[in-house]
Amino acid sequence: MDISVVVPLYNEAESLPELVEWIDRVMRANDFTYEIVMVDDGSTDDSWKVIRTLAERFPAVKGVQFRRNYGKSPALNTGFRAAQGDVVITMDADLQDSPDEIPELYRMITAEGYDLVSGWKKKRYDPLSKTIPTKLFNATARRVSGIDNLHDFNCGLKAYRREVVKHIEVYGDMHRYIPYLAKNAGFGKIGEKVVQHQARKYGVTKFGLDRFVNGYLDLATLWFTGKFGAKPMHFFGLLGSLMFFIGLVAVMIVGFGKLYAMWAGLAYRLVTDSPYFFLALTMMVLGTMLFLTGFLGELIVRNAPGRNHYEIKDSIDHPIKD
Repeated sequence: MDISVVVPLYNEAESLPELVEWIDRVMRANDFTYEIVMVDDGSTDDSWKVIRTLAERFPAVKGVQFRRNYGKSPALNTGFRAAQGDVVITMDADLQDSPDEIPELYRMITAEGYDLVSGWKKKRYDPLSKTIPTKLFNATARRVSGIDNLHDFNCGLKAYRREVVKHIEVYGDMHRYIPYLAKNAGFGKIGEKVVQHQARKYGVTKFGLDRFVNGYLDLATLWFTGKFGAKPMHFFGLLGSLMFFIGLVAVMIVGFGKLYAMWAGLAYRLVTDSPYFFLALTMMVLGTMLFLTGFLGELIVRNAPGRNHYEIKDSIDHPIKD
């Protein structure tokens, strides 16, 4: 199969018939063998009924229905597990992503050798209240992830080699950072294509401004787990040791200051009367706690089932078995 189109959706019954007909028209015009995997994320409208009807008209349509709303990331992850095409295309169900982009995305994966190609909606039909935070968010994501050539991490229109989607896990709200997940999994050839952004035709957006706050928290999580997930002591142990050392030096300075005043016959006060003494003790306690956190993290990592699981690209003569 050439292409799997994965479509996560929530309450998009009105747009689904037009979307499927549009995808089918593009696929037939380019002689692609394909499937459309529609993942209904617990819709409360007639989305699932529409998907069943479309599956009767179009044999390529497949569907998965969640019992309740879990979010876009679980829907994408489920679609990725089900996809069978050599190239996997993701797009939103609201008709803001154009299926006419599929042939070029497919060519970039198969002919140019990209692992992942992300769409860039350079000209958007969104209010400033959405576009300005989006630009700030993408600038931060580029800086933290090191993927400098992407302008729109959260674009729903993306293309992947099948190996990519089979080797990453999209959970929580991590769909915003699939390029970062792919990079961390060893798929580093990531490209971008300017795509057409169309105004929403039916319904309203399902995302609020809270996604930007959650997006930054998720980015911090990805950065930390990618850098220190397998070696937490390198982060917590270093920071804890540094805080403990600074606190210890401060305590010694306060103590030696009193001893010197006593030896020189100068006026002195109790060590406990100095606020610096308590600040130093606090730093030593926090440093010890951070060090123990790193130690516990190391114990957890060492006992994790996947501690020695590594993504192997190829082997000769000695195949590696799980």
